[in-house]
Amino acid sequence: MSEQSTSGHSIREFWGELPPAGRWLLSTVAVQTLGRGLTLPFTVIYLHEVRGISLDLAGLLMAFIAVVALAVTGPAGALTDRLGARTVLLWGTSAQLVGCVVLAFATTPLVVAVGFLFLGFNFGVSWPAFNALVAAVVTGQARQQYFGINFALVNLGIGLGGVIGGLYADVDNPTSFTVIFLADAASMLVPIGLLLGPLRHVHGRAEKPEGEEVGAGSYLTILRKPAVLWLTLMTFLGVFIGYGQMEAGFPAFARQVSGVSTGVIGFAFAINTAVIVGLQFFVLRWISGKRRTRVLIVMVALWAVAWVVLGLTGLVSGTVAASAGVLLFHALFALGETLLQPTIPAITNDMAPDHLRGRYNAVNAGAFQAGTILGPVVAGFMLNHEWSTGFVAMIVVGCAVMVVLSLTLERRITPFVNGLQGDSAPPTLPTEAPTSEMPSADPRPAVS
Repeated sequence: MSEQSTSGHSIREFWGELPPAGRWLLSTVAVQTLGRGLTLPFTVIYLHEVRGISLDLAGLLMAFIAVVALAVTGPAGALTDRLGARTVLLWGTSAQLVGCVVLAFATTPLVVAVGFLFLGFNFGVSWPAFNALVAAVVTGQARQQYFGINFALVNLGIGLGGVIGGLYADVDNPTSFTVIFLADAASMLVPIGLLLGPLRHVHGRAEKPEGEEVGAGSYLTILRKPAVLWLTLMTFLGVFIGYGQMEAGFPAFARQVSGVSTGVIGFAFAINTAVIVGLQFFVLRWISGKRRTRVLIVMVALWAVAWVVLGLTGLVSGTVAASAGVLLFHALFALGETLLQPTIPAITNDMAPDHLRGRYNAVNAGAFQAGTILGPVVAGFMLNHEWSTGFVAMIVVGCAVMVVLSLTLERRITPFVNGLQGDSAPPTLPTEAPTSEMPSADPRPAVS
């Protein structure tokens, strides 16, 4: 299978230069995530109002998903390198299917926990496996564009699913929730069919180089590399001040401090999806060929402004101005997301040796999951104690720290890894800050 890179000046050019496996993967993303969108916004409502589980316990059960995901991410990365991304991704999507079927008929907390165990397993193994599979078939600037467009399509599928689920699901009709969870399970048949059909020969596995020292691929060795360590810290902090606060910090702040209605909050999330879907490709064209670390700094600036805007809504609580500020917050935050999602995965996979790509993606996924676990805990504690000003200040300070981390990372990676790519193969990655031009290599994975 041939691989090509592209500068991505148009959707037509990008699509035309994708290898067949990349087209298969990308063309089905929205369909796969449509099912997830049917259930994601309504899972807590389902547990509490339909199955009679208390909100406290429902929250703990939801957190259990992230805990399981974090626990299996490390082994999943190693298995991705040994068995191939396709095999591990099949395990994950199959687990998601089983978990959704279990949840469709779950009536007790124990059965719900079993369902969430399968969902957590999927989230933990699918991230490193999927990113490794993408990196195995797409290279150059096309890889960065692919991750960005994939993110937009994920949001499109989840957004459409959320609208459909909101119109169909009815707490007075438990069967309606059974149907949407079964639909979520059925949507997993799409990636399973792809992996067993058109993509059955794309294993996404590379052979270990001859002469590599024993232990060179261990997680401890990987994390000792300065570039990996700084990228991991930046990912964790970015998720902690970003996505980790979206689940609990933003809704709680908007209700308690901004004083807006749940309708405004729901509309804010709709704006988030619209901005991502509408602007992602234009953003990709703008950042093509630019230093990814500088793109991340622009993202951080947008997020800092967004959180300051949200903080100021507390001064006009319950007014139209507060509602407008909440909506503006999500628009700015979403614009920052369009800069984040293409860059971090691209840096990770351009940095990683082919035979260790699963582990590198697992390290990044672990940092992301840790941020999503800690973020809501800190937000809940601070806002419960009415430390709203301190909460916003903490996030803005976190944004400033991210700027420092981005500039530090920039000195630790090669220009190629940082997005200054032509159509040439990536240079060998140094373990320390590059001091001279590195010799070229072509470590493309074996894709049969």
